Amino acid sequence: MANGITSVTVRYEVPAVRDDWTLTEDMVPESQPHDLVLDLLKALLLAWVARTGRDAQVARNLAVRWDAEHPNVGIDPDLCVVSPRTPEGDELMSLCLWKSGHTAPKLAIEVVSANNTRKDYVSAPDRYSASGTAELWVFDPRLVGPTSSGGPFRIQVWRWQPGGTFARVYAGEGPVRSEAIDGYVVATDEGRKLRIANDAALTEWWLTAEEAERTAKEAERTAKEAERTAKEAECTAKEAALVRIAELEAALAERSPAGGE
Repeated sequence: MANGITSVTVRYEVPAVRDDWTLTEDMVPESQPHDLVLDLLKALLLAWVARTGRDAQVARNLAVRWDAEHPNVGIDPDLCVVSPRTPEGDELMSLCLWKSGHTAPKLAIEVVSANNTRKDYVSAPDRYSASGTAELWVFDPRLVGPTSSGGPFRIQVWRWQPGGTFARVYAGEGPVRSEAIDGYVVATDEGRKLRIANDAALTEWWLTAEEAERTAKEAERTAKEAERTAKEAECTAKEAALVRIAELEAALAERSPAGGE
């Protein structure tokens, strides 16, 4: 720069509050528990896609828009599964359903926030219906939703019914089968988390990639320990047999006539 100056410092006062800093209902920040629920679900779904080889992608807070004339109208799912994958793949910025290769989510998931329950209980099903989303889960881990219509509910599942109706087909604690992923969804950890199993009896849990790797390593370690234990038992048995043989030989020697007569 001129005069040999390489940097400058700018300081000025700002107000504590400005009107354009106000968060709207759709801009409420996520809490840590909310984030942890979604981190686990995303990891489970990513592992499912990899394990099954499905043509799908999993995204958080993806903009879903379905009206080209009103591109600002839409919804941003906490988590969604899009299948088949879009042409942009992991470079996808927004899911615009009027674009070639963009289809409505196969599954959308909303986790209820205490300060914005109406969005997830009332507005979300309407908007997902308008978007053509195949299936919606609404998870209320702390049961903070409204009491209207019998709520609050820990798990709600919405999907399309014959005749073209997007309806709530389940409300409860789970397990409940999801047609979108062919798995059973259930609240765990005293209702604070959502997990998935292959069966209603919950005997075959879905694992994240990290959990699967850890389980495989534990199984390998257990197998090696069993093999080592078996070898040690075999060595002990051989040693005992040799000792017994030596004892028998000594006993026979004592019984034999002196001098071999």
